[in-house]
Amino acid sequence: MLTKFETKSNRVKGLTFHPKRPWILASLHSGVIQLWDYRMGTLIDRFDEHEGPVRGVHFHNSQPLFVSGGDDYKIKVWNHKTHRCLFTLLGHLDYIRTVQFHHENPWIVSASDDQTIRIWNWQSRTCISVLTGHNHYVMCASFHPKEDLVVSASLDQTVRVWDIGSLKKKTVSPADDLMRFTQMNSDLFGGVDAIVKYVLEGHDRGVNWASFHPTLPLIVSGADDRQVKLWRMNETKAWEVDTLRGHMNNVSSVMFHAKQDIIVSNSEDKSIRVWDATKRIGIQTFRREHDRFWILAVHPEINLLAAGHDNGMIVFKLERERPAFAVSGDSLFYAKDRFLRYYEYSTQKDAQVIPIRRPGTPSLNQSPRTLSYSPTENAVLICSDLDGGSYELYIIPKDSVGRSDVVQDAKRGTGGSAVFIARNRFAVFEKSTSQVLVKNLKNEVVKKSSLPIPTDAIFYAGTGNLLCRSEDKVVIFDLQQRLVLGELQTPFVRYVVWSNDMENVALLSKHTIIIASKKLVLQCTLHETIRVKSGAWDDNGVFIYTTLNHIKYCLPNGDSGIIRTLDVPIYITKVSGNTIFCLDRDGKNRAITINATEYIFKLALLRKRYDHVMSMIKNSQLCGQAMIAYLQQKGFPEVALHFVEDERVRFNLALESGNISVAVASATEINEKEQWYRLGVEALRQGNAGIVEFAYQQTKNFERLSFLYLITGKLDKLSKLMKIAEVKNNVMGQFHNALYLGDVKERVKILENAGHLPLAYITASVHGLNDIAERLATELGDNVPSLPEGKTPSLLMPPAPVMCGGDWPLLRVMKGIFEGGLESAARGGAVDEDEEDVGGDWGEGLDMVDVDGMENRDIEAILAEAEGAEDENDEEGGWGELEGLDLPPELDTPKASANARSSVFVTPTQGMPVSHIWSQKSSLAAEQAAAGSFDTAMRLLNRQLGIKNFAPLKSMFIDLCSGSHSYLRAFSSSPVVPLAIERGWSESNSPNVRGPPALVYDFSQQEEKLKLGYKATTSGKLTEALRLFLSILHTIPLVVVESRSEVDEVKELVIIVKEYVLGLKMELKRRETKDDPVRQQELAAYFTHCNLQLPHLRLALFSAMGVCYKSKNLATAYNFAKRLLETNPVESQAKTARQIVQAAERNMTDATELNYDFRNPFVICGSTYVPIYRGQKDVSCPYCSARFVPSQEGNICGVCDLAVIGADASGLICSPSQVR
Repeated sequence: MLTKFETKSNRVKGLTFHPKRPWILASLHSGVIQLWDYRMGTLIDRFDEHEGPVRGVHFHNSQPLFVSGGDDYKIKVWNHKTHRCLFTLLGHLDYIRTVQFHHENPWIVSASDDQTIRIWNWQSRTCISVLTGHNHYVMCASFHPKEDLVVSASLDQTVRVWDIGSLKKKTVSPADDLMRFTQMNSDLFGGVDAIVKYVLEGHDRGVNWASFHPTLPLIVSGADDRQVKLWRMNETKAWEVDTLRGHMNNVSSVMFHAKQDIIVSNSEDKSIRVWDATKRIGIQTFRREHDRFWILAVHPEINLLAAGHDNGMIVFKLERERPAFAVSGDSLFYAKDRFLRYYEYSTQKDAQVIPIRRPGTPSLNQSPRTLSYSPTENAVLICSDLDGGSYELYIIPKDSVGRSDVVQDAKRGTGGSAVFIARNRFAVFEKSTSQVLVKNLKNEVVKKSSLPIPTDAIFYAGTGNLLCRSEDKVVIFDLQQRLVLGELQTPFVRYVVWSNDMENVALLSKHTIIIASKKLVLQCTLHETIRVKSGAWDDNGVFIYTTLNHIKYCLPNGDSGIIRTLDVPIYITKVSGNTIFCLDRDGKNRAITINATEYIFKLALLRKRYDHVMSMIKNSQLCGQAMIAYLQQKGFPEVALHFVEDERVRFNLALESGNISVAVASATEINEKEQWYRLGVEALRQGNAGIVEFAYQQTKNFERLSFLYLITGKLDKLSKLMKIAEVKNNVMGQFHNALYLGDVKERVKILENAGHLPLAYITASVHGLNDIAERLATELGDNVPSLPEGKTPSLLMPPAPVMCGGDWPLLRVMKGIFEGGLESAARGGAVDEDEEDVGGDWGEGLDMVDVDGMENRDIEAILAEAEGAEDENDEEGGWGELEGLDLPPELDTPKASANARSSVFVTPTQGMPVSHIWSQKSSLAAEQAAAGSFDTAMRLLNRQLGIKNFAPLKSMFIDLCSGSHSYLRAFSSSPVVPLAIERGWSESNSPNVRGPPALVYDFSQQEEKLKLGYKATTSGKLTEALRLFLSILHTIPLVVVESRSEVDEVKELVIIVKEYVLGLKMELKRRETKDDPVRQQELAAYFTHCNLQLPHLRLALFSAMGVCYKSKNLATAYNFAKRLLETNPVESQAKTARQIVQAAERNMTDATELNYDFRNPFVICGSTYVPIYRGQKDVSCPYCSARFVPSQEGNICGVCDLAVIGADASGLICSPSQVR
């Protein structure tokens, strides 16, 4: 017996299940009727209008009604929605034993100790028939579920079956007057509504109960002779089929099971017995210690029964309905109806595989309990509770799917549970010895192992591992090494569900779900009031589970929610995208489509995937109070604002997220005093004086306005307020404003008008307004107040405001991710420069006239002007402040003096400083610098990149060190406490394991600088651009990235930046050499061979073309013009290039010879800026890979200004992944 719900109460005499809802009514000997929700285990309602015991109770199958009959001779019909009794039917003259609604007609049948059965119409509220014939108490009466029959049982030792067909005809309205006349006659002269069809005699004592079979022509009865009798009937007669003996006392109730071929009876012998209806033998007996059973109820739809006893009732199931199943990849194996079946998820194909043996013993709960599958060997282990726990091993033949007629002789054995732990090994748990036997597929023991804890079941936990369960904990045990890999305290675990990657496990108890890692480290616990039934992991690492009536989800942080409601319980086998595959209680496979938007959205928030969050906000219908409350609770009120239409909610969210503009708009819409007041408070907190003033004006809050004007120094508005107070005759407000303004005359005037002449006199005389004081003295006459002698008065003058006028300056913050800060252009993607203004020094001024009438003089003048207008924006060195980082200055940590040691207190020995741990663990230069080990960092950089000139890196070393530490001041007398700031720290980290140091430089900053460098290059600010590019080159050795792919990106960035630094240095050098036109042309030509972005290459070609044309080197200018036209330039550049091509074609000569052969491939020396043609020897920089002529070897690289040219170096190491 599987008890689902139990109550403690007075003796239960009547029970009835609601056909649809999880409700049961129990009528008690005390006269109370209780309505219980057996799924939640809660008392919903109680009805107590009967006097004395209530023996019968029944739910209507479609209306919100139930009927009850009691020892007060009354039948009451109740509406459970309105919680009241609708009416009472009177007519019986003794105790009422049972009441029941008819399944179709508006009838109630009742049985009574007055030896009659009555049928009532509950709509007309009248008795329509009285069935007489029994000559002792009628103990029960019930309608047949389909036919027009009533069965009754009485203490006169008979069971009677009544035909009520004529009653049905009578209630249908007659078709014509003649019919009505005949009916009247039959009423007058005692026509019979119900006739006795059969009288079943066979019991030796009074019969307590009789009931029909739901579909077959069978009746079962139970009596005081302790026997249960089975009767069969046909159209003409009824006869006894068999007698079921076994009860030791009066049989109080007996019924057929709604779904199975069994009979359930209970008795005053304190037992419930289950009988096989076909074999007519006892299958099982359930006993209670002290409680006699009185009543049984069978649920009409589902596999549930209820029994009432002396001290309450129990709702129970006879057998488990959960099908045993195992999932393997795309397939599911499950047991159903004594067959092993196979289901394929992708095709939704379902087939029988092999028959599994039928239990020999006539007993309940012998169906397979668990199933384990080995895909490589195609073997299945099936465990059941047979013989106190046993298993069967089947090897599935390869061609057997669909051909399931061969009964295979399985290999069997006893054991509490059996699971595959490897390809061809399975573990069997022996309860008697508390050992695990490892067996092969021949069912031979290979190994024995005792378990580390008292275990009652084992589960799979990865190859070679077992999860052992005891009452209050689980452990993972490695059978090979005999080690406990993890342990966790849990409630009693019923099911274990591993994620697809075996990284996480869900442990399901009756009312609890525990999510843990593969080493059983607890991640979260979830409690459910309704029983948890099953679960599976989806592809995103979310656990989807079912309770009796919901499908729900659980996120990795323990947040859970409902996905949808269920009509019937299901068992999830697999979750794939938006589809849940499950088995129902009939063993049928179902695919349920769910809406996963809500939990995917919460998961994206949890994992900080804000791009997903934004796209989901834009594209999905994620509304609802619950979602808004969730976002608020998780600290994202600004996201919640996106969902909300209701102005009040918008207002609250806007205040919470500090979004004043939205709050003002909502407050204006609502326009209520409370909202304006709250807006004023928030605006004041932000120092937004304009909004504060507006909010106070809306609520006419003059006192607050006065004070606001005082502290913001708006004295003109303050004086206006004073006039308003005067008009409104608000003397106190007027006086306050005068006081705030420091207007003494006004104060005296107000006091005088208010009749406070002594105060007015004192104010005037103290402030030196002698003429007014004299006038007031004459008015006061003898009552002039005397001023204290020998004391100097302090004047009541307002303080000068600290800051007049505008709003408080606010810190600039980055745009929130939800305010459009998501546009992330790919690094290095060609900036579409055609849209940007090309400005500055790019020789834009080649305004060429028609070629024929062209004078070179004009071009030269224009070029000279263009070059002369260079923006000399040179800054010292190539490196400015750290960008975007507001770092605190390095603090000198005071040292405690050595002699400050007290004789009482001995300080504990100091642990190893975090910086030492960092420097010991890391081989990355940046992390060494952050730990303060500058010499180690310098050695590493020298070895890896050949860096010798550390001057440009000095400030960055210091920034890294100070950025990875923070300092707390504890007390004024104690030294500051240094704190190490770790990278990627989270609360779940172990306190004893130190993470790597936090670094102030990261790769994304360099990408941002690259974009700024591109922009500066485009607009001609070459000095600024060079400074930015050099800054990137200097920072990259101190950047740390995580993955190998990012390492490649860093190396690629070095190459990109090196080209720009080299090119820009040559271009700036060209602009300095005014007196050497040949060198100017060469440098301009070399610049065009740097690997630049297309817009910048166009500008370089345009510049070189102009320089060469100006120096009469037409052939070289022609080459640049042709290259420029191939890049598809803007129209102004293209026009100039075409004109130069035309001019050159007439005279293809060069006036001067240049060290430049564009046909022969070359690289440029980074120091001397001369070409190194293919085949010539060169040396390179080990860091930036710039090339140099051999004579430069041993010098500092002229491009990166860090490394020694030609030095041996192992290469850039900027990621832990390179070190492992």
